[in-house]
Amino acid sequence: MAKLSKYWTLLIIFLVAVIVISGLVIWAKYHQSQPIEISIYSSQEMQAGEIYVSGDVNNPGFYPSKSGDTVDNIIRAAGGTTTDADFNGLKLYIPKVGEEETPQKVNINRAEVWLLQALPGIGEVRAQAIIDYRQQNGRFNNTNELTKVEGIGTTTLEKIKHLITVAD
Repeated sequence: MAKLSKYWTLLIIFLVAVIVISGLVIWAKYHQSQPIEISIYSSQEMQAGEIYVSGDVNNPGFYPSKSGDTVDNIIRAAGGTTTDADFNGLKLYIPKVGEEETPQKVNINRAEVWLLQALPGIGEVRAQAIIDYRQQNGRFNNTNELTKVEGIGTTTLEKIKHLITVAD
C-alpha cells in the first residue's frame, strides 16, 4: 500500500511540474510588447501582389502575396517575429487611394543624397555609398539590407530603422 502511495505522489509531482513548465513556456511565447504592422497598398502605389510588413519582424519590407496567404505566411516571409513582438497588437492598415502613411519615412530606394544625409549617422560619404549600392544592386527589399552598404553596420541601422522605409 505504501509503495502504491509513493507512485501516486511521484505521478502528481510530475504532472504539476509539467503543468507549471508548460505554463511558463506558453507565457514566455505569447508575452509580447511591440505591435507588428502589415500595410496593404493599392496597386497604384506598388506592384500588385505585394504586402509591406513592418514592426517587430526580423526583415521588414515588401513581400509577395497570393490568394490564400495567411498572416502567419506573411510574417514568416518577413523572417518571423522578434522576441518582443506583440500579437495582441497586430495591425492591418489599408490606406485610401492617395493617402500617405504617417509618419513619413525616408525611402532608401528613392532618396537623394541630401535627404539621406538628414538621417542620424549618415553623412555625405555614407549617403553616396547608399546610392552607389542601390545603382549597382537594384532596390532594397527590406531595411536590414542597408547593412550591406559599406560603412553602415547594425548600430547605425538601429539608429535610423524607425526613420526609413523601402516603400516604392
